[in-house]
Amino acid sequence: MTNKNQSTALVPTPKLHAPAIKKSSHVSTIKLVNDKTILEDKEEVRTKLPDILGRVLACIWIDPEFYHSFANDPKSTLEKNGVFLPQDIFLDFEKPRADRPKVVVYEKKKDSKFKLRVMYLQLVMVAGR
Repeated sequence: MTNKNQSTALVPTPKLHAPAIKKSSHVSTIKLVNDKTILEDKEEVRTKLPDILGRVLACIWIDPEFYHSFANDPKSTLEKNGVFLPQDIFLDFEKPRADRPKVVVYEKKKDSKFKLRVMYLQLVMVAGR
């Protein structure tokens, strides 16, 4: 009979501390980009923005302050984090109650009433076996 305090693991591991608790004055240490990034046209947006928005979605998932900032003004939140988009590119952040967060990127020409969807990114949970 083994003692309750005695491990039966094949590979012993040290006992870990509880996960860190984020304080309300927390400043996000996640960097969206290493250097100031200016995307000049739709082609740069298509090639470079998906990686950046992937990091944004990760930050949204773990940082409530970043979530609220991005939900209220996505483009300005990107600018505060060193990512600058062309003037004709707009972002919509969607978070239905039961659905995963989604960022939709639109292009709207200066004299047009219509906006054209360029892409969207959404968190998707996939389990494998």
